[in-house]
Amino acid sequence: MTTRPVTPQPGAGEIIKFPDVPPEEMTAYDYVNAPGYPPSLAVHFGNPETTIITSEIAAALIPTESYEGVRYPDLLIAFNVNPAARVARNGYLIPEQGKAPDFVLEVASESTGRRDETTKRDDYAAMGVPEYWRFDPSGGRHHIAHLAGDRLVGGVYEPIPIVQTDEQHYWGRSEALGLSLCWEVGQLRFWDPVGQRYLTTYAEEHDARRQSEAQTIAERDARLAEQDARLEAEARARHLEEELRRLRGD
Repeated sequence: MTTRPVTPQPGAGEIIKFPDVPPEEMTAYDYVNAPGYPPSLAVHFGNPETTIITSEIAAALIPTESYEGVRYPDLLIAFNVNPAARVARNGYLIPEQGKAPDFVLEVASESTGRRDETTKRDDYAAMGVPEYWRFDPSGGRHHIAHLAGDRLVGGVYEPIPIVQTDEQHYWGRSEALGLSLCWEVGQLRFWDPVGQRYLTTYAEEHDARRQSEAQTIAERDARLAEQDARLEAEARARHLEEELRRLRGD
């Protein structure tokens, strides 16, 4: 669809807001939110005025105050859309945004694993979501595979090739994001093939900041030591000159 996104306007009628995510659907924290991927992806893609990157927010084709027909993906990414409308609606209303989300991901759990591979897959296809990914941190106990992705072709999902490099590493290429999704020792990672790096997690940013601070302190201490050594050398030189003048009787 190419409908221009619309921002709900005050006084234009009551906005039907989606309900908050039900507790049984809250599976994203440990693998999406705690590592800090929404802000990391936001920095990577930029354009916050037209990009939505969020977790466990409603997505649906019609406005509703019930859970019927609503999905709450663990990660939703949409480009060239209206973030303000998403906030006002407490969810992603596809006709209002003018398009389906470009990418959704579900994290497996014992209670949601089967639905991720069946009814949710059907619903996301019906919504027109171009890419639907599934990540199972348990390594295939809740999903059929550690990592799986589908790409919408002619209204039907077709599997995205997944490469297994060893027993602890799997990856697949997301055309929607221009990134590779990776299953690495039970953790979700995003690989940027252009920058040849992983998108950083909060922990990695913290470690990098501490290393930078430690390097700054080390460089400062080295400069101070060099300054002290120079001052000491200058003091010794002055003392020698004074001794020579004294010996000469100057």
